[in-house]
Amino acid sequence: MPTELRATIAKLVTPGKGILAADESVPTITKRFNALGIESSEETRRAYRALLSTTPGIEDYVAGIILFEETLGQKADDGTPLVDALSRRGIVPGIKVDKGTVALPGAPGDLITQGLDGLGERLKAYKEKGARFAKWREVYAITDRNPTPLGIEANAEVLARYAAICQELSIVPIVEPEVLIDGDHTLERCYEVSDAVLHAVFRALHRHRVILEYIVLKPNMVLPGKERLPKASSEEVARATLALLRRTVPAAVPSINFLSGGQSSVDATAHLNAMNVMAPNAPWVLSFSYARALQDDAMRTWAGRKENVAAAQSAFHRRAKMNSLARHGKWNAALEKAA
Repeated sequence: MPTELRATIAKLVTPGKGILAADESVPTITKRFNALGIESSEETRRAYRALLSTTPGIEDYVAGIILFEETLGQKADDGTPLVDALSRRGIVPGIKVDKGTVALPGAPGDLITQGLDGLGERLKAYKEKGARFAKWREVYAITDRNPTPLGIEANAEVLARYAAICQELSIVPIVEPEVLIDGDHTLERCYEVSDAVLHAVFRALHRHRVILEYIVLKPNMVLPGKERLPKASSEEVARATLALLRRTVPAAVPSINFLSGGQSSVDATAHLNAMNVMAPNAPWVLSFSYARALQDDAMRTWAGRKENVAAAQSAFHRRAKMNSLARHGKWNAALEKAA
């Protein structure tokens, strides 16, 4: 088991590279398509995911792509299965395996993620189709009373159970506890909640004997709520996030690939860059696993039109390159403008 897990982790932490989250469910991607006037059908979703997966040179900046279940069976425009198209270029295919959230009984305002029933069998099928890592997301809204202690502990338990099942099948688990950016809470309140969440997650991972060397942590950054003004500076976000990670994440974890969580594309890049500037010798890789912050420019440029594919791929490539620079702490606003 460790040999296969070790090989997957080694590819995911390749210097200068991160992970693309292209795992939006059908309702989520439909919502994003509709906002841009793009029809959501199996074919348009295939065409869009193929656009991302076949972007020339993207393998220089992207080590892995998290796919949605629908995408595992789809093909590129030339008929090549998308999973094969990725693997041939050294990009590791991954798969989102959770089934979305429902209200958590006994904890008003908190959610819990579904999908543990039958997970092992689903993972075996996904692996046969080429997936080598998986992703599971738990979400935590911030209010005056949320998340509750029950919400924090229950979500941690589910994340740990998922991770243990993945490792049993030699699939690397991405562990994603997302403290949401929605609201007008302070940066300090986000820190407080994120601290409690991450402590609970790692206690649960320990209980379930998950091998930390073979996971990827995908957390939120420490940010004030998106309705709160003024916004925090990149240095404030980086300083608070690094303080949180040092106090909660064991050095055994090989890679921390942040989610963008509603940040703008440039803000997500700037915050990651600031962390790598401040902590060039951090015990973990500090990288990205963005969805909208990597895709927004490309999706808007594409607009569902075949004649826009090359321009959209160029926009995606540019965004990935900017985040690759940030992973090394070498991004700056002048480079952004030049790009």
